[in-house]
Amino acid sequence: MLNLRSRRSQRGFTLVEIMIVVLIIGILLAVAVPNFIGARERSRANACRSNLRQIQAAKEQWAMATNQGPTATPDWNALVPAFIQRQPSCPSGGTYTIGNLATNPTCSIGNNGTPNDPSDDHVL
Repeated sequence: MLNLRSRRSQRGFTLVEIMIVVLIIGILLAVAVPNFIGARERSRANACRSNLRQIQAAKEQWAMATNQGPTATPDWNALVPAFIQRQPSCPSGGTYTIGNLATNPTCSIGNNGTPNDPSDDHVL
């Protein structure tokens, strides 16, 4: 009798208990994974917008230093390293177009429409 009682106190988990734990972990992953993916995309979009702002600031500094008008278009050789330390790269793999002084720089990723368009992640 004593041997039977000690065996019962050392039992492991039942299959139902293990399945409940697996179900709870699955539900948590179903909620967490899309949030992580969304956060990564928002981070990339924010980094791209920051790069576009840096390019615009470098263009404006170049124009003031070289006394250029609004139709002048700098190239990367004119901006790097004098006005921006290095040519930025888009974290999503896009390419940046500098444009002339009257236009904002753009990224090849996104629609580059209006700055308030929520569907566009890569606009200055």
